[in-house]
Amino acid sequence: MEYQHFKDRYNIAGKIIACIQFIMSFILVVVLWKTGMVPAKYIGIASIVLTLLFASVFRSQFCYGLCKWAGMIASVLVTAVLLFGIIYINKTNEVIADVGGATYKTDNMVVVVRTENPAENLMDVKNSRFGYQTEMDQANNNLMLEDVQSTVGREIKLIEYETVIEEAQALLEGRIEAAIYNEAFTGIIEESIEDYSDRVRILYQYGVDTEIEQEEVSVEEPFHIYISGIDVSGSITTNSRSDVNIIMTVNPETKEILLTTTPRDYYVPIPNVSGDARDKLTHAGIYGVDASMNTLEQLYGIDIGYYARVNFTSLIEIVDALGGVDVNSEYTFSAGGYDFVKGVNHLDGEQALAFSRERHCFEDGDNQRGKNQEAVLTAILRKAMSPAILTSANQILESVSDCVETNMTRDEMADFINMQLNDGASWSIESTAATGRGDKQTCFSSGGALLYVMWPDDAVIGDISRKMRQVMGEE
Repeated sequence: MEYQHFKDRYNIAGKIIACIQFIMSFILVVVLWKTGMVPAKYIGIASIVLTLLFASVFRSQFCYGLCKWAGMIASVLVTAVLLFGIIYINKTNEVIADVGGATYKTDNMVVVVRTENPAENLMDVKNSRFGYQTEMDQANNNLMLEDVQSTVGREIKLIEYETVIEEAQALLEGRIEAAIYNEAFTGIIEESIEDYSDRVRILYQYGVDTEIEQEEVSVEEPFHIYISGIDVSGSITTNSRSDVNIIMTVNPETKEILLTTTPRDYYVPIPNVSGDARDKLTHAGIYGVDASMNTLEQLYGIDIGYYARVNFTSLIEIVDALGGVDVNSEYTFSAGGYDFVKGVNHLDGEQALAFSRERHCFEDGDNQRGKNQEAVLTAILRKAMSPAILTSANQILESVSDCVETNMTRDEMADFINMQLNDGASWSIESTAATGRGDKQTCFSSGGALLYVMWPDDAVIGDISRKMRQVMGEE
């Protein structure tokens, strides 16, 4: 009697386990469908395979002895795999959603004091003299001033300076005790005042968010995406100089990609910011990623629909997550304690970063650095488009989720992934780089200081513009 009772419970347990497997299979198929990333044909195949697996283990529960036990064990293992798959896909989907759909930029306004100043908060300097620059960024300056005075509960003593460099110099010389400005201008100050960041510290900061206008673009049609490489320790949304400026022209129909590097020191006007005055391209990032995009659009006569801002220190995690990349070098050189040979080099993350940053050992300086950055990006794209990406996709997404942002929405990224998985075609990747003539000139964002700049080569710009139009299918 007891044996029969055990046997009945055992039979019921096996069928329940099989039913749980069926439910998990159904949930996985629904999750795959809802992501929009997996082509329908693959979902159909997965559905058939999962149905056959369920039918097999469920049927085994009507057998006896070893067959029944084997079916139960198989069902438990399959269910565990299905659960892992559901969690993995949902997590990947959430990370893609976090990275994509950026709609605003952040200006990190700061109050800085000299390093030796004992003040611990704004209240400690409420009776001090504050510096305030009047030449640019007045909207953000005024918002910051209102916030500071609201925080200390009184009007503060303001001393105005025409440029942020004059304000910074006054702080270091003791003519003011605190300085108010946009943290994005720190790089400009450092170009004129050596060791500035080591001599001051941030006492207070306030973020000003501004919405970025979005254009309607389809990833199924040719498009341009601006890749901005920055180096900030705070939020990736914070405005900062853009040291890497690459336009990726993508034609999903012909499977062509053109990578175009523009030197950070290119001497160009910044639309809606500098008027007819010229500035370094890298300085455009101070006014937001949209300012950098507008500058490049005007330079090449194109419309850029998407952008991706990357903290290039994240390059280490990306490359390591891919298991290293094979990068082609035009020269044999050493940088960052590593040796690189002419030809193909297998690089890990640290090596790839050193390879990307070096410029001093090249006669062509920043122009060659831009080409090397393109070489690393090309290697990453090739590895990411290979089957190897499937084993490390989630690791890569996790490693870059806090240091990459794009205005491409989750649905647009899903459509692009779906399209690539559906046809599985290989891509042709070509690189080009803008060049120019070095000089020293004043820049709009730097006042009267003479800085190194690069005058654009109009003939090269014209050739690149034509190449972009060809890839886009416009010629």
